[in-house]
Amino acid sequence: MMNSDHVQSADNIRLLFVLSNLAIFMIGLGFAVRTSIIGDLQGEVFDLLDLARSATMAAEVLAATFIGFALTLLFGAALVDLIGMRRMLQFAAWGYFFGSALILAASFMSPTMAVYWVIYLGLLLTGLGWGAVEAATNPLVAAAYPEEKTHRLNILHAWWPAGIVIGGLIGIFVAGVQWPWQVNLLVLMAPAVILLVMVQRAEFPVTERVAMGVSYRAMFRQLIESPGFWIWFICMMGTVTAELAPSQWVNVTLTNVVGMSGLWVLIYINALIFIGRHFAGPLVSRLSSPGLLTLGCALAAPGLYFLGIADSPSSAFAAATLWAVGICYFYPTMIGAVAERYPAGGALMIGLMGFAGGLATQFLLPVMGQIFDEAKIAAAGGVAEFANLQGEALAEVVRVASIQSFQIVAIIPLALVPVFAVLWFMERRGQHDNA
Repeated sequence: MMNSDHVQSADNIRLLFVLSNLAIFMIGLGFAVRTSIIGDLQGEVFDLLDLARSATMAAEVLAATFIGFALTLLFGAALVDLIGMRRMLQFAAWGYFFGSALILAASFMSPTMAVYWVIYLGLLLTGLGWGAVEAATNPLVAAAYPEEKTHRLNILHAWWPAGIVIGGLIGIFVAGVQWPWQVNLLVLMAPAVILLVMVQRAEFPVTERVAMGVSYRAMFRQLIESPGFWIWFICMMGTVTAELAPSQWVNVTLTNVVGMSGLWVLIYINALIFIGRHFAGPLVSRLSSPGLLTLGCALAAPGLYFLGIADSPSSAFAAATLWAVGICYFYPTMIGAVAERYPAGGALMIGLMGFAGGLATQFLLPVMGQIFDEAKIAAAGGVAEFANLQGEALAEVVRVASIQSFQIVAIIPLALVPVFAVLWFMERRGQHDNA
């Protein structure tokens, strides 16, 4: 039987928060690793399988990660109370370890469609691990810090961009010293092993829903009794898509256009996000969650638009700054808003929010890839012509394709501005009426 005093002790809560941060760091590191290696996979595997569809194939395997992420959250969020947070995090660590091992093995095989599916399975496994991290850590932190959920969740998810920054720097270093790109996958296995060790040392609390005495059945009933939740659910599809899909695609699209590795843009964006998320508490207190999200969408839309037309390092960094400030608080603030407004929904509602984002992103990434492929072939004048392009001519074709693939995403945060503005207005009016 678990000792509740031990579970709630300061030392144990600190350990829980640290291992949660490590888990989020691991999934951020995985995001950067995928961004680092997808160009190598495209060049060494997908270009050889089907040059005309190589970007689409790259986007399809990236989307597999989001399928796994969405599936784990869909089922894991409902089952985390039964399975336990410890087992969920153990599953996450093993998913990252074996998923990386599969991609590593595939890289040494002759390019065939079988190799495509091995890569797909490897990325699906890391996606399942990613979803398991979210299914466990979000309700864990909400339960450990019930009085400051949004603030603590923003700090927790600051370690996502921290993982991307470190992973991106490692990817650039590996490429710079001309080590095999597979080294990135070995790096990703390390935090998975450390997480397995730390999880064994911690004692895990029950979720907030269990602590409130809300039954399992009543938790599901909240989905019917809380129609406002579904507004947040739909909005989550947009905010996560505007953040994650372009981030995963930025290296492929920008590297040949702006005269430097697109990973530098990704590192810069996530360094800004890491810093910004530590100030979420005062901002939410002053603006409210819908207010902060309204301003974020208003900045993210033009940021994405200008990122698509960037043609130099300076213009890319200027657009990236606008986009980074816009998307900075999207994910953790959406999670925190639901955790605060619907505590009886427990891990289920928190998990469904992540599921919404993963589901939308896994659909959008292949669309971005298809738009990119069609635009590059059309701009080049055909598949054979594209295959012969080099230098400035290749960069111009990629620039045209990049503009189209990024601009389609810029519409999403723009459409969300009035939605969050209305929620902001309604909450402010409600507070005024209650004053």
